Amino acid sequence: MTAVTVTETRAKRVVAAPRAPRRRLSGGGVGAGTIIAFLTPFFLPFVLFYLVPVGYAIWQSFRVVRRNGGQYGTSYTTFGGFDQYSQVLHNHEFWSSIGRIGLFGIVQVPVMLFVALVMALLLDTPLLKVKSFFRIAAFMPYAVPGVIAAIMWSYLYSPQLSPVVDILKHLGLQPNFLGPGAVLWSAANVSTWLWTGYNMLIMFSALQAIPQELYEAAKLDGAGNWTIAWRIKVPIIAPSIVLTTVFSIIGTLQLYAEPAVLRQISSNISSTFTPNMLAYAVASGNNYQQAAAISVVIALITFVLSFGFMRLTSKKAGL
Repeated sequence: MTAVTVTETRAKRVVAAPRAPRRRLSGGGVGAGTIIAFLTPFFLPFVLFYLVPVGYAIWQSFRVVRRNGGQYGTSYTTFGGFDQYSQVLHNHEFWSSIGRIGLFGIVQVPVMLFVALVMALLLDTPLLKVKSFFRIAAFMPYAVPGVIAAIMWSYLYSPQLSPVVDILKHLGLQPNFLGPGAVLWSAANVSTWLWTGYNMLIMFSALQAIPQELYEAAKLDGAGNWTIAWRIKVPIIAPSIVLTTVFSIIGTLQLYAEPAVLRQISSNISSTFTPNMLAYAVASGNNYQQAAAISVVIALITFVLSFGFMRLTSKKAGL
């Protein structure tokens, strides 16, 4: 048995070790009034600002606008069954936006999470100095609102204003960050810059929970920093990586701010560039029922992809 195998076996024992039974608190039980008082500050906004709007959107998605007396007759709203969903599923622009955002996620999410993982591993090693500064600097972009970040990067992308474009032109290059083949990846760069530090912090927090004795045992077995990182740390924090991936899938299908801002300086971004932009454009045309149906379909696709990914990773992990 090799030293790495011994170390991995110990890591599995640490992860699979049974938890100690919880102790029951002595004294009387907590009253129902106390429980309600603690839960109300959460459930009241949750119901008012989440469940009610979601329920209203679902209800609107089953309604259609009819007219009496032809095109210019009196309009009225009635139950239309799945008519709105049928229009959405036969909408070419909707599927084009889904395909565009799917390509965005396939490339951007793995790149972002890989960079976040490498940064978290660097923070967790004694090789990196000035860790506090590095951690704050990496997390700082997350504190910038998405719209502000997109405006900052649009300045760097603009051929008329960007010092980066000027430098590249002096080097003999002809960059076009807002061209038809590059604008999607320009938006992906903004998202990566915004969210890498957030995902890094989640992974770094998981690394901090690993017992230091495990590292000491690995070093006694002859394992180096690289082996410890990729053969011990990464498998142990796999649940955190799965969690950040699910968050990233959800965020990808909700993409709106970055392309919406870049649209102001690029004609290569249409009003239907992403599914959320399409829903907004449809709602802006006073077709709230179809916009609601688009939103519900986006939510269902998000749920299927997120749940499917979690099920796939759970089967691979043997859970």
